[in-house]
Amino acid sequence: MLNEQQRSALLRVARGAVEAAAKSMPYAAPSDDPALQEQGAAFVTLRRLGQLRGCIGSVEASQPLIQNVVRMARAAAREDPRFQPIQLPELNDIRIEVSVLGPPRQVTDVDRIEVGVHGLIVQQGTQRGLLLPQVPAEWGWSREEFLDQTCIKAGLAPGAWGHGAEIYAFTAEVFGEEGEAD
Repeated sequence: MLNEQQRSALLRVARGAVEAAAKSMPYAAPSDDPALQEQGAAFVTLRRLGQLRGCIGSVEASQPLIQNVVRMARAAAREDPRFQPIQLPELNDIRIEVSVLGPPRQVTDVDRIEVGVHGLIVQQGTQRGLLLPQVPAEWGWSREEFLDQTCIKAGLAPGAWGHGAEIYAFTAEVFGEEGEAD
């Protein structure tokens, strides 16, 4: 678990990385906090006026958490294939959310999946989809709808989770900037 100072630091560096990306400038985040230097996986979600504007992340903890947040924030701002890159005039309307992921664990009993607590990864062959824990809660999905939507995100048929697809669950510590840009 991160404390408030660590959460604030990650939100600050995410904001700095998004702003630098919008200006096409480099950004490096110094931190002397040992917890932020530990290997960590994270997703950074950008919303503009309450609507999704970018979301990119990593599941594997392959670099220090603070560097991962910087990299994912830049990618969410510039590389999410669903959106055009963030432009300078949009910055004041962007709100940032960071999800620090726990390690994924294979699910053998879908009844143990808790909506709003677990994020899911469904994969079959080379197809893989991931939804963060906050997504089904935002949409009011049941466990089965959550599983089906994760299959759809993977490019699989709804219900593939019950027919050979592998399911992994993870938890996430989710926090964001205060206020919603309207």
